[in-house]
Amino acid sequence: MKALLDPKFLITTLGIFGVFGIVFAESGLLVGFFFPGDSLLFTAGFLASQNYFNIVFLVVGSVVAAILGDSVGYWLGAKIGPKIFNRPNSRWFNPQHVERTGAFYARYGKKTIILARFIPIIRTFAPVMAGVGKMSYPLFLSYNIIGGIIWGAGMPLAGYLLGQTIPSADRYLLPIILVIIIISLIPALKHFFHK
Repeated sequence: MKALLDPKFLITTLGIFGVFGIVFAESGLLVGFFFPGDSLLFTAGFLASQNYFNIVFLVVGSVVAAILGDSVGYWLGAKIGPKIFNRPNSRWFNPQHVERTGAFYARYGKKTIILARFIPIIRTFAPVMAGVGKMSYPLFLSYNIIGGIIWGAGMPLAGYLLGQTIPSADRYLLPIILVIIIISLIPALKHFFHK
């Protein structure tokens, strides 16, 4: 399991198409919530600066995988959600939760779709809940594209720039990845402890 969370191991083992697959799974398949998306893309960008990958191919593929993944997540929520949330006596899958989710996405959906990209676990569930909450798909797609471009291009480009500008940057890679993980967890932890 530890190897599954080590971005460098994942990238060097699975290659660039493995990176795209993980980005897609983390963005759209409910089973992908444990993947380290931010640190994975940052590390892939860093490795591109060391000539492991072509940075343009990495960025384009990451953006496409992120957008497609969120779209699949949305459709999973839209198709499966009504069936799951149609049990009146269920504590977790109550129809009232769908109404609340719909109201939430009507008010905050645009921001949520973009900002969720940068928060682990939330990144996986936000598009699914947008589908459950019946957010307009054209509206969802437009913000999905914006978020996918910012996150899917921004994270690898940040890693690439680090590798290009700092000599022997590989010595600093692990501490930087830890900082990225901590920063990406702050919003979720803040919300959890301020309930």
